Amino acid sequence: MSKPKHPRGLAETEAQAILSNLRVSPRKLNLVAGLIRNEPVSHAISLLTFSRRRIAHQVRKTLESAIANAENNHQLDVDRLVVSRAEVGRSVVMKRFHARGRGRSSRIEKWFSHLKIVVAERSQEAALPPAATVHEPEGEAA
Repeated sequence: MSKPKHPRGLAETEAQAILSNLRVSPRKLNLVAGLIRNEPVSHAISLLTFSRRRIAHQVRKTLESAIANAENNHQLDVDRLVVSRAEVGRSVVMKRFHARGRGRSSRIEKWFSHLKIVVAERSQEAALPPAATVHEPEGEAA
């Protein structure tokens, strides 16, 4: 007799990718993750491609992995994917010391973090932000 199968934690229209033990502090990683939250994946990839932050390359690779998971494992439409969540968490902290004057020392903490990106399939109208929709003037026929 075996244990019952663990239910899937995501909805049917969602896929995820997880990157563990990333050598950057969670505070810095959260700045990059904040850029792509609630963005269409095509726009999020272009933001990460041209970002000047060092860690943006790793975040882009994780986002592309989530897109590939959505396409290949869950048969979702890539053109309608939106980054629904980009979660950043703490991992281990390496503790080192730095020699100071007069025989003292100070502590240096080297932070690691986790990244979880969840993409969801949304309709084209829901994927666009409200400012990006084009409104035709009423009463004028083209």
